[in-house]
Amino acid sequence: MLDMLLSIPGIMLIVGALLVPVLPHAPRQAYMLALIAVSGYLTFGIETGVHSTANLGGLELILVRAEAMTKPFALVFHLAAALNVFYAMHDPNKTTAAAGLAYAGAAIAALFAGDFLTLFLYWELTAVTSVFLVLAGHSSRTLGAAMRYLLMQVGSGVLLLAGAVMLWRDGTGLTIQAIDALTPAGLCLLIAFGIKAAFPLVNGWLQDAYPEASVTGTVMLSAFTTKLAIYMLALCFAGFTPLIYIGAVMAVLPVFFAAIENDLRRMLAYSLNNQLGFMVIGIGIGTQLAINGTVAHAFASTIYQGLLFMALGAVLHRTGTAKASELGALWKSMPLTAIFCTVGALSIISFPLFSGFVTKSFTLGAVAKEGYFFVWLAMVFATVGAVQHIFVKAVYLPFFGPAAKPVKAQEAPLGMLIAMGLAATLCLGIGVYPEPLYALLPYGARYEVWKTGYVLGELQLLFFAGLGFVVLSMRGLYSVAVDTSVLNTDWLFRRALPRVTMAIAGPVLRLWLVVLGGLKRGVLQALRLSEQASRESGLVSGISSIGSAAGIFLAMFALMLTLRHVM
Repeated sequence: MLDMLLSIPGIMLIVGALLVPVLPHAPRQAYMLALIAVSGYLTFGIETGVHSTANLGGLELILVRAEAMTKPFALVFHLAAALNVFYAMHDPNKTTAAAGLAYAGAAIAALFAGDFLTLFLYWELTAVTSVFLVLAGHSSRTLGAAMRYLLMQVGSGVLLLAGAVMLWRDGTGLTIQAIDALTPAGLCLLIAFGIKAAFPLVNGWLQDAYPEASVTGTVMLSAFTTKLAIYMLALCFAGFTPLIYIGAVMAVLPVFFAAIENDLRRMLAYSLNNQLGFMVIGIGIGTQLAINGTVAHAFASTIYQGLLFMALGAVLHRTGTAKASELGALWKSMPLTAIFCTVGALSIISFPLFSGFVTKSFTLGAVAKEGYFFVWLAMVFATVGAVQHIFVKAVYLPFFGPAAKPVKAQEAPLGMLIAMGLAATLCLGIGVYPEPLYALLPYGARYEVWKTGYVLGELQLLFFAGLGFVVLSMRGLYSVAVDTSVLNTDWLFRRALPRVTMAIAGPVLRLWLVVLGGLKRGVLQALRLSEQASRESGLVSGISSIGSAAGIFLAMFALMLTLRHVM
């Protein structure tokens, strides 16, 4: 039994996480890296197909099944897990280390789940383990953010289970496959995946929880949950046209919120939402070129988005703040962190020779090929917006911009520098020589990224976006960082919904209090009448039986207790 369990990808990390809290610090890091290396080696050798099944009460469960797109996701999840271990080498928190390792294992195991019931178990395990990373934060908002995060993640799991039950009831079976999104089961599954992929209106948990996690916890969170949701959307809903427009909104809308966000980690959460939009567009297009683009972009984004979270996490670790309005000129004291952050920024804005350039082009090419001009225009706008909210806010303001007051800092710890250096190397390596990544993609469809016209077009786009910033800054028209933050669509749940609920419940509560008041007055009147009757009948003086008196007393006492409880 144990051998069968350990043969499931990711289980080794989940079980191995149980030993993490009892190990000393240095052996703990070596132990986690060894587990990840062995798990990655065994996982990478799994070929496409069904490899392990089990029977549970007549239900045939597919414990291990690899699809054409599974291998690149599994590889980047292992890479992200290893980078997280390096990044957290300075952190003595054993709970965060154990939760992070189990979280990575649950996400990896979910990739290989072949049925929705098995997926549900790992889906919920990612929620339970990852919430400890949010709770590891130390701000006054941490607990509230963690509970809202857990509520959304568990809610996603409930919808997933509901969709699975409906499929089983309808005779479709529990096997993960292409699903009709317009059926009740399909709609439940689409919303379940959409919550974790941070669809519009249900994306608030992302910007709410990630910035409140610990420095190392935020980096871990950025890698797994949303990319797992993208993977499941690609398996079940590829070619579902409404996803094209949902993705376009996801790509464009966060640009506006990021532009006015002062907290740099929350700004990066918006940029993550923006990048997820590109992937969802590719899933909606559904062609081989578009799916290749989604997979390639998910791979690259996991690395460069993680790199940006690492760099700004290092800034928070050394300065005690991640607010752009309180930072500046950090390149002098944190030069390596500044270089690594710049590499991540160049990757996310799709600068040639960096990873984002050779992966985002697939989706742009697929959208143009299918004739979705306005969607293509939205993607171009989102790319330009990334120049403003990533390159300007994440790189220029904290590292090269003027400081409002002197900021004392020193270079990031060695473990952080190693993790950032490895991630930056991957960003450059993929950008310069993308063929190894292309070889992992599920289809043979390719987009020629080094065409002169495409390269020049991208450079012109980025040049004029940068030129606009320079001109506006020289004229004093570019808004400096101010201490402001927004709730975005989470306002609907955290502000509007409670107000609407109280507006509806208020009159009902007032009516209920009136009814209770009337009942209370009636009981008191009955007590007075009974007291008068007892005097007249001689009950109190002992003429009537003691049993009758006790019965009346107990009945009235029970009624008073009941009313007291409900009031």
